[in-house]
Amino acid sequence: MKLGLTCPRFVWPGGDAAIASRFAQVARGAEEAGLDSFWVMDHLFQIPNFGAAEDPMLEAYSALSYAAALTRRVTLGALVTSVTYRQPGLLLKQVTTLDVLSGGRAVLGIGAGFHEDEHRGLGFRLPPVAERFERLEETLRIAKRMWSAEDTPYEGEHYRLERTLNSPQALSRPHPPILIGGSGEKKTLRLVARYGDACNLFLGADIPHKLGVLRAHCEAEGRPYEAIEKTLHMRVPEGQSIEESVQRCGELAQQGIDHVIVAMPDPSTDASLSHLADLARQVRATK
Repeated sequence: MKLGLTCPRFVWPGGDAAIASRFAQVARGAEEAGLDSFWVMDHLFQIPNFGAAEDPMLEAYSALSYAAALTRRVTLGALVTSVTYRQPGLLLKQVTTLDVLSGGRAVLGIGAGFHEDEHRGLGFRLPPVAERFERLEETLRIAKRMWSAEDTPYEGEHYRLERTLNSPQALSRPHPPILIGGSGEKKTLRLVARYGDACNLFLGADIPHKLGVLRAHCEAEGRPYEAIEKTLHMRVPEGQSIEESVQRCGELAQQGIDHVIVAMPDPSTDASLSHLADLARQVRATK
């Protein structure tokens, strides 16, 4: 099993002036702890699950580029990018740039988007759900084209690109992995089977059932189910013991999860980073 860390909060002693040093500590700490991946959310306001809207929130790809300069090994991605915040061409350029500057460590984590308050607050249009999924699928098609040798027009319902030129090209081969977030059975998991290299579920979902649905979509699309990495986001409560974390990861592995991405109460503390290092060591030892 792989292990990753997400950093969803930036409220630290010292206020805004301390964010850079604390975030650097988290990114370096994830790598030093032996984790496989490092993630941030793609939000513009903080979301209710993690704090108040007024809490600090970094722009995802600026933060990931900073993390790329501080690390050498972990993969880097947004968990997950909302398709509503950027035109596909710009988003693909951002992820490609991250991939080139990190030496081939970028992941495109993407989803349909949902947080209405930040859309209204900063002037972004939040389309109806059906349209968001149409835009998501078009963006995935554009990604496949921009991460190929093609330089041809793209004509879709929502997006039109006269050229799909992408230079420099991504270093990852055949392209940066595409992780699609969400567990919707009719649309999201179908898109995973058709376009994705990984899915991302939340703790609390009926994992065996969701993975069974994904398997059926893979069969319908003619893709090997085993080609999809099954990832899951898991919050570690304050005070959870290392034994409890190891047990939970073992249970998730038995249910078919390949990669657990954890959120700690404060990932910058020595206690959190020590917990992660112990967890990574013990999970590796159970292989």
